[in-house]
Amino acid sequence: MNQVQEASPTSPDTPAATASNQRLLERFIWLSIATAIATVAIKGVAAWLTNSVGLWSDAAESTVNLVAALVALWALRLAAKPADHNHDFGHGKAEYMSAAIEGSLIFVAAAVIIYGAVLRIITPAPLEQLGLGLALSLLATLLNLGTGLVLVRAGRAHRSITLEADGKHLLTDVWTSVGVLVAIGLVALTGWQILDPLIALVVGLNILLTGAMLVRRSVVGLLDAALPPEDVATVSAALARVCDDPGVALTQLRTRESGRQRFVYATLSVPGGWTVKRSHDVADAVEEAVEAALPGTTTFVHIEPAAE
Repeated sequence: MNQVQEASPTSPDTPAATASNQRLLERFIWLSIATAIATVAIKGVAAWLTNSVGLWSDAAESTVNLVAALVALWALRLAAKPADHNHDFGHGKAEYMSAAIEGSLIFVAAAVIIYGAVLRIITPAPLEQLGLGLALSLLATLLNLGTGLVLVRAGRAHRSITLEADGKHLLTDVWTSVGVLVAIGLVALTGWQILDPLIALVVGLNILLTGAMLVRRSVVGLLDAALPPEDVATVSAALARVCDDPGVALTQLRTRESGRQRFVYATLSVPGGWTVKRSHDVADAVEEAVEAALPGTTTFVHIEPAAE
């Protein structure tokens, strides 16, 4: 049985556009790194002044944020590398590795927080200079909130799980800080020292959920998950318009995503008497339709003769 196969991927972007987009994403990561350095310093001073286990735990989580941002920078640079002799489909999955590491680091931060809280419950200690500690912690929280929101929005806009994961990590730090602020405020108002470790314990348990979600998403991506349903529907609609010839039928459509990269695999059946050129023209039309519907998608088209 004769068959014609078209397997030439569409070019996602021009080199200049790709380089420009990469520089933009790296700027966001450098913003995260700068924010992490500032918040570690601010929270460290606040913890030293107040002797609050909540603030010490908060400072520990911000240290994890700094490490996570450095990992994210590495992942973005690795994912941007083009395909080579032993990575035919590029290095896009490096972004899932970064998200997995960030989720794991969140687990570490939660463990530190819970451990410190339990120790303080067992051996209570007085808090000092609560007013200044609250002010410093609030400043660090606002820094994390602003940067986290920027990173999550940029990650979704540029389809970068690395940026989105780093932004969510910072936002979990915000929730940690809010819990600590509430605890310290209540201690200042009521004098109940036990509230400091108790709220730190609750916050530690809460951020475990975010870490689990990040790890789950990275694992799904590493297992070659299909494109989101809305993207698959967009591709299907585009192909339906191309395959309007009665002799052409879309027999199989498969998709997968790898970080910011998207892949579409389409199998078409055409009349066995068609020339190679006519079949090739149909394959080109499919690639162009997918590119128009989802810019930057790599498309592979397989042509096979229809059954007599």
